[in-house]
Amino acid sequence: MNLLMRQTLPLLELDILRTFVAIAETGNFTTAAETVHRTPSAVSMQIKKLEEMLGCSLFRRDARSVVLTHQGEVLLSYARRLIALSNEAVSRFMMPEMNGVVRLGAPDDVGELILPEVLRRFAETYPSIAVNVSIETSSTLRRAVAERRLDLAIFNATDGTLPVPGEILLKEQLVWAGKNCGNAYLKNPLPVSVWEEGCIWRARALEELSQSGRDFRVAYFCAHHMGQRAAIRADLAVAPLARFLVGDDMVALGEKDGLPDLGHYLIGLVVNEEAEAPAQAVADYIRSAFARMERRPMDMLQVAC
Repeated sequence: MNLLMRQTLPLLELDILRTFVAIAETGNFTTAAETVHRTPSAVSMQIKKLEEMLGCSLFRRDARSVVLTHQGEVLLSYARRLIALSNEAVSRFMMPEMNGVVRLGAPDDVGELILPEVLRRFAETYPSIAVNVSIETSSTLRRAVAERRLDLAIFNATDGTLPVPGEILLKEQLVWAGKNCGNAYLKNPLPVSVWEEGCIWRARALEELSQSGRDFRVAYFCAHHMGQRAAIRADLAVAPLARFLVGDDMVALGEKDGLPDLGHYLIGLVVNEEAEAPAQAVADYIRSAFARMERRPMDMLQVAC
């Protein structure tokens, strides 16, 4: 009897599981459809087929979001493992030469908030390539690539001054971030939270404040973006941040609030000219990820590759 049941159990389809995982990670059917290169209606049909096969609802839907049910949470764990195992097996036959260690550098904001998801997805596609990440300032990272201590690096640059060699991955808005309903921006002198010397956000912010004639003081100093966010959330200071870093408990401030416009900055990529195939594969994956982020800038922390 048990043998008969095992023989007649339906098989989970990897394409449908990929769609299921994409919806779970993005919380949106339309965004997931873009990720798996299908139409929203096709994605809906795939999930309907999966739910009918398993005999349970996998998502709770409302007008604004899609969240997993308890059964969906259970399936998500299996789905990720099945997809990863499939990728590993296929890569052994189709990409046997793609293995090795890649040395990648990134600034603090990209390295902590964007890269982990990008590299998790990269590992699913290239399980035999190990990526070692170094978090440093942009100038340090570019120098490390030039000296061949890194294979490639993501870096921040002032708009209009992209270093050579280098390519633009994304142009992002730089804003003043303050606590939502806070009053730090009203104080005089203005309390500012900044990074260490060499940070382009710091240089832009202090230059614009000086040119505008706004009195300010450095009230909080930290070399990591999490420290800046802590100062903002405590309403101790305002800080220059990339627009995508402004969380729900913060507000983007600007000229209407008496603060100078900070314009945009560039996120760039530099690859060692002698980089081998594994490093080039990482570079291509990063380019693809940032291309998707540029088309969907408000979803930068849910990178779809």
